[in-house]
Amino acid sequence: MDLLLTNATVVTMNREREVLPRADVLVQDGRIAKVGRGLKVKGPRRLLDLSGQVVMPGLIHGHLHACQTLLRGHADKLELLDWLRERIWPMEAAHDAASLRASADLTFAELIRSGSTAALDMGTVHHYDAVFESARDSGFRLVGGKAMMDSGAEVPRGLRETTADSLSESLALLERWHGTHDNRLRYAFAPRFALSCTPELLREVGRLSREKGVRIHSHASENSKETDVVRQVTGQDNIAFFHGLGLTGSNVTLAHCVWVEGKEQALLRESGTVVCHCPGSNLKLASGYARVPELLADGIPVALGADGAPCNNTLDLFHEMRLASVLHNPRVGPVAMTPMHVLEMATLNGAKALGLEDEVGSVEVGKRADLTVVDTRGFHFCPLPEDVTGPLVYSARSTDVSHVLIDGKLVLREGELTTMDAHAVLANARTQATKLFARAKLR
Repeated sequence: MDLLLTNATVVTMNREREVLPRADVLVQDGRIAKVGRGLKVKGPRRLLDLSGQVVMPGLIHGHLHACQTLLRGHADKLELLDWLRERIWPMEAAHDAASLRASADLTFAELIRSGSTAALDMGTVHHYDAVFESARDSGFRLVGGKAMMDSGAEVPRGLRETTADSLSESLALLERWHGTHDNRLRYAFAPRFALSCTPELLREVGRLSREKGVRIHSHASENSKETDVVRQVTGQDNIAFFHGLGLTGSNVTLAHCVWVEGKEQALLRESGTVVCHCPGSNLKLASGYARVPELLADGIPVALGADGAPCNNTLDLFHEMRLASVLHNPRVGPVAMTPMHVLEMATLNGAKALGLEDEVGSVEVGKRADLTVVDTRGFHFCPLPEDVTGPLVYSARSTDVSHVLIDGKLVLREGELTTMDAHAVLANARTQATKLFARAKLR
């Protein structure tokens, strides 16, 4: 049955960046059929009156680790390389299929509840079927892949794999999941970062990505110590090293890019590589912050992501939007990162990070009906200005999200999950986290 969303303020994110007060959105067969005021619809339909609320494109995470959500709060006060070696890698190595499914369920429940409809995810090395199964059952839109790690100092045995095994398992997952469930689930090759992958693996990932038509998702230049080691090992800056192996381009999303040199920025621009800004993670791990205003001004598409729960402790993209909007002001002034810039990062550029810019990221006729509804009637929105883009970025919270649609299906209705049992997700997450910590010998 058709669904008509009525009487809302619609933040379209279309080419003109129109914001339409008292407007309607008609959803048919999982896509947006009409957008405008006073829509007349014939035939049977469901009606959702959204007076006092905002309809916007579903928020999109350009970088995520669903496998890490069970470690939330157990990896604090560490910088990146110590954080990986002492906490994250032992936990990821201890995952089994059950704990990874619990972590993914917890992730997608939190993401939907906070207004996100899609994500680019990097898993641990094994059991990635469990993440796709969770996204399948929850109705979430996922572009994801297993982490690829055939090298690296202090990598636990449970994560170290041969180059051949890394490639063969990735290709098997691609064959099982890519393009399934009406193309809601898609695969991406996910070599972890320069220090955990051999040049042979990275070069083959670049070739296979072009051959198979799938994305590459990796980390680059996140931490100054990391970039120093990359230079020592490879003799090159991180982005230049990736570029030489075929790991730049419009089919590539690189998370962080905090420590990017001038020549590397030129490589990102000329290749059309997508960068994902993760301000909460970069601040918590003391990594620094990417020079996002300069990247955007240079024409480099920059998306937004929460990264993993243990390097942020929240997966709320509204939190990331506020950080991204104010973080750069002391250095570049208060108008360099406008609310519209930040909304673009969380929607349109997020879609680019997933390779789905023709399908999602804006409220336009023909696009998939991935929509988030924000209730702006709370105290912290009052008085609400005519331009709602500022309040969405500066004031909105995950708890303001009232409805979420993915492919036109209400996966959140009146703040309640419809595809997942919230109590069961939480109970199972606690049980599996205890077992995981015991296997990893973490407290």
